[in-house]
Amino acid sequence: MEEQHAEGAGEKPAEKRVRFDELDLHPDIEDGLWSMGFETATPIQGEAIPHALKKKDILGIAQTGTGKTAAFLLPTMDRIMDTPNDGKVKALIVVPTRELAIQIDQAAQGFAYYTGITSLAIYGGGTGKEFAQEKTALTQGADIIVVTPGRMLSHLTLGYVDLSSLEVLILDEADRMLDMGFHQDIMRIASHCRKERQTLLFSATMPDRMRTLAHDLLRDPVTVQLALSKPAAKVKQGAYVLFDHQKDAVLVDVLKERNVKSGIVFTSRKRTVGQVVRALRKAGINCGRMSSDLEQSEREEVMLAFRQQKLPILVATDVVSRGIDIDSIELVVNYDVPPNEEDYVHRIGRTARAERKGEAITLVTPDDMRRFGKIEKLIEKEVPKLKVPDALGAAPDYDPKSSGSRGGGGGRDRGQGGGRGQGGRRDGRNSGGPGRSGGSGGPGGSGNSGGGKRNFRRKGKPGGRGPQSGGGNKPS
Repeated sequence: MEEQHAEGAGEKPAEKRVRFDELDLHPDIEDGLWSMGFETATPIQGEAIPHALKKKDILGIAQTGTGKTAAFLLPTMDRIMDTPNDGKVKALIVVPTRELAIQIDQAAQGFAYYTGITSLAIYGGGTGKEFAQEKTALTQGADIIVVTPGRMLSHLTLGYVDLSSLEVLILDEADRMLDMGFHQDIMRIASHCRKERQTLLFSATMPDRMRTLAHDLLRDPVTVQLALSKPAAKVKQGAYVLFDHQKDAVLVDVLKERNVKSGIVFTSRKRTVGQVVRALRKAGINCGRMSSDLEQSEREEVMLAFRQQKLPILVATDVVSRGIDIDSIELVVNYDVPPNEEDYVHRIGRTARAERKGEAITLVTPDDMRRFGKIEKLIEKEVPKLKVPDALGAAPDYDPKSSGSRGGGGGRDRGQGGGRGQGGRRDGRNSGGPGRSGGSGGPGGSGNSGGGKRNFRRKGKPGGRGPQSGGGNKPS
């Protein structure tokens, strides 16, 4: 397996500053990037895109927030621009959650604004009308389909999905899909895809079962790996070492003392979310809940209120630990120590974004001490231990080598699926952008007409449009 490391583990990252206009992307894609203000690629983008443009299979390992979405979307769109418009799906992106599907679909709309490439997010929980729209997109050719595994299998089982022209299969957050038990679903979906396809597999972590999945799906892949970044320097970290029965009181004290306008409390199981919400509401703290068992309409309502700061506290499982794009989050509380060290970095990375300051508090019980010690080793920092209020009684001493004790209460099961993002639905066409059927609407001109080979332009050839003034909304 050929390896290409963007940053070496244990070394100070040597960030590569590659400009997008140096990557030989299609001019219409460059136009979209330019109008969105994107000039310089992140390390994962600068390393992965050149290999993807050469049609190499890729195993990409990088944590959330490093730009993985563009790393696979941009070269995929470049490849689609060179293919016939035959009304068939060209790229299939499989993701663990509906939130992530929506977010990637929205990113695709922005990047594809000048190209006429179409996309649609397909996920469970919709109406019969939405299922029919998804069927239309799958049979009449949205170029890029972003799917959750269960919903895709529902369509595949009905026998009308044609993936014979599929150019690229992409698995994003593959480690999370494996955590959620989707291994067999992934393999079933892959079995329906064209064998000559390119496969791009992206993950935040690399457990043994990820290596097995990569071995089964990838052909002579290039490995692009970024070392796990440390928490942002502006995140003020702290931990309370306590017993289980003291957790609710400490959490209430933390939230009331700081008068938080926007904060997330992470738990490691769905049942605990409800327990924490009840405790906070009893204490007079306005909060909402987010977990994988909520209906989509409930998720959207809660996330909208949280984004608008009408709901100051969100109690959530790891369904929002990766990729939630809200810059104003002041505080993250780990009500449960996360199930692995990398998840700690993902969770507290929700605060101190966009050069802001933030705080991360973790509640550590005797059963969690050894795990939290591993987290401190990973981030190469001893997290300051905060004093539990005297009124709550004696607290345990911190011992990261401890095998654990049930002293203050029972242990909790670990593990919960993840995802990120938020948004709405479409009918498979880019809103306002140039359509492949000849519709107009994007800045600077009309869409590509009819079927057949796209009239694409490469560097060194005439053409390449820049955004023109007065030509409609720019992608956001």
